[in-house]
Amino acid sequence: MNFLKRRIIGARMNYTGGASPLARRLRTISAAERREEAYAFLDTFYREARLPEKSLRARKAEVGRDLRRRGTYVHTPEELAFGARLAWRNHGRCIGRLFWESLEVFDCRHLTDPEAMAAQVTRHMRGALGDGRIRSLISVFAPVAPDGLPSYIESAQTTQYAGHLMEDGSVIGDRQNVEATRIARSLGWQPEGEPGRFDILPYVIRDRNDRRSIHAVPKDALREVEIVHPTADAITAMGLRWYSVPCVSGMILTIGGIDYPCAPFNGFYMCTEIGSRNFADRKRYDLLPDVARALALDPQASGTPFWKDTALTELNRAVMHSFKAAGVTMVDHHAASDQFMDFHQREQAQGRRVAADWRWIVPPQASGVCDVFHLRMRNFHPVPNYYTARASDGRQLMPFYGDQQQNRVQSGLDRIQRRWKLWKRMAW
Repeated sequence: MNFLKRRIIGARMNYTGGASPLARRLRTISAAERREEAYAFLDTFYREARLPEKSLRARKAEVGRDLRRRGTYVHTPEELAFGARLAWRNHGRCIGRLFWESLEVFDCRHLTDPEAMAAQVTRHMRGALGDGRIRSLISVFAPVAPDGLPSYIESAQTTQYAGHLMEDGSVIGDRQNVEATRIARSLGWQPEGEPGRFDILPYVIRDRNDRRSIHAVPKDALREVEIVHPTADAITAMGLRWYSVPCVSGMILTIGGIDYPCAPFNGFYMCTEIGSRNFADRKRYDLLPDVARALALDPQASGTPFWKDTALTELNRAVMHSFKAAGVTMVDHHAASDQFMDFHQREQAQGRRVAADWRWIVPPQASGVCDVFHLRMRNFHPVPNYYTARASDGRQLMPFYGDQQQNRVQSGLDRIQRRWKLWKRMAW
């Protein structure tokens, strides 16, 4: 009977609200896997905090009882703060992890009403922006529970530019956000005046009953930087701008087997994120041909594709110059590469391997002259971590024991166990 009860609790944790978009994104792990992740996280927390072994055994016993009885447990504030920072340290797609210990964590698990959550997001954005020296912050709201799903932010970021789909099929603004713009309009949002390229979208919160509401970041918590080129007036005349604080709100934080679907966090921009991706990608603003023409280059010239390199370099130069002149924190891709190498060396000195995805770590501009380009990387998806959906990056998350002393048999068993978990999680 107890075995059957545990199986029912585990299923309820995985599939409550199966019709919800959030439920389809959450990881599906067994009760045994949840317990394993909880114990592995507690081992790491107590070891790195240098807490007594006796306290660890007592905490494990308490967590084990809660998992057997309720299918979940509650993190202490100290565990939550460490888990959020550890998730950043483990996230293989982030190049800026050198500063993981400086992440400021706001425990907002008691806030479940959308209006109260929106007020905290405003406080978060004000605190992150400050006087332009960006602080890395995270606000962690209620976790997934056996009796239902919590309220969460549906938008990918709390600040985004609209993408207006016109009748002729063209898009004014950010092409990536056409659907987000349609949803915002359906909820009552309208741009001020005629649709423009840089209309700030409100973000969307879904409550426990799956009802949407829109909320805007106040102007005093938002700062946009006008993009000015130091020498090319024609690029300045393009009227480009971008917001200062990238606050990611569409990822799920997982700590010790517990998922927090609403945990907006921010760092600061690397210049290529804006210059080489947001402005240049064809599925975003696709401005590279316009920048080339502003530089008196011919983007149609046959056999001379190097206009793209020149245009990208000057666009990144303008972005970096503008943020620096405005006093807003930004790092260039060469400095970010050096910072990641420092982080990698520090982690190795602590006896820890670094999970890293080469496609995300290597900058999209001047890649070959950045040291990270030549670094061998492997993303083994350790937990705690952040993920977008179980169908993509969430399916592969699990505890990593490769930093521990293992003989050949133990290493082989560990690999088999990881493959078995992946096989079980496949959508057959």
